[in-house]
Amino acid sequence: MAGRVEGKVAFVTGAARGQGRSHALRLAQEGADIIAIDIESQIGSVPYDMSRPGDLDETVRQVEALDRRIVAKQADVRDFDAVKAAVDEGVAELGRLDIVSANAGIFSFGAMDELTDEQWDDMQDVNLKGVWHTAKAAIPHLRAAKGGSIILTSSTAGIHAIPNIGHYVAAKHGVVGLMKTLALELAPDSIRVNSVHPTSVDTDMIQNSATYELFAPDLKPEERTKEVLADRFATLSVLPIPWVEAVDISNAVLWLASDEARYVTGLQLKVDAGETLK
Repeated sequence: MAGRVEGKVAFVTGAARGQGRSHALRLAQEGADIIAIDIESQIGSVPYDMSRPGDLDETVRQVEALDRRIVAKQADVRDFDAVKAAVDEGVAELGRLDIVSANAGIFSFGAMDELTDEQWDDMQDVNLKGVWHTAKAAIPHLRAAKGGSIILTSSTAGIHAIPNIGHYVAAKHGVVGLMKTLALELAPDSIRVNSVHPTSVDTDMIQNSATYELFAPDLKPEERTKEVLADRFATLSVLPIPWVEAVDISNAVLWLASDEARYVTGLQLKVDAGETLK
């Protein structure tokens, strides 16, 4: 079914690469114009390379290759004024806002008694406060459009506990509480709010040396290859796969954004290969 979000405008955070770029492209493939933001710089407590200047330009190129319009700005979701300015500018150019994908997020590691304040604060500021900023900036425009869909990216860590990432677990559980509250508050405005809960996704957030060390501390660095680590990631799932692809999450976002889910709100949609069944 083509054109599932034809004529709509979607706001995607963390759109410079990974899941965010995938979401922007999948929505554009189905007819949406895009407002995209990304930090395009490094956060000190994050142990892998984040997006860099030029990455968002590539997202723009790929969306425009689909013959869709896109307004892209560098912005940090921790900065509400920057997020609001980007959304307002995008709506002024594209005419409306119908869909929000609050996708921007970071990942880091540490036992609860070893985490630094910097790790904790960065995690909550990006993965929880940043999601609130995104929704807050978008809500007036969704109300002006007489309805819409907000999709918050949580995680399997928003459903169950996982050791060594307690700050991430706390933030992602917080996203669920935020989602449910927004769903109640915005229902009278015909604005639906749901969350998606991915398992490990084959992006730079997990495919890096820091994550490999967490999963294989017994191996030498040169032995920690993607192929070797695939077997260890596969132990998280029920289905016989090590990780899902970004487009698998994008398809869930697309469904929640579309009129096929017009009466779906307050849902925690798992794309987890059965991880949370364990």
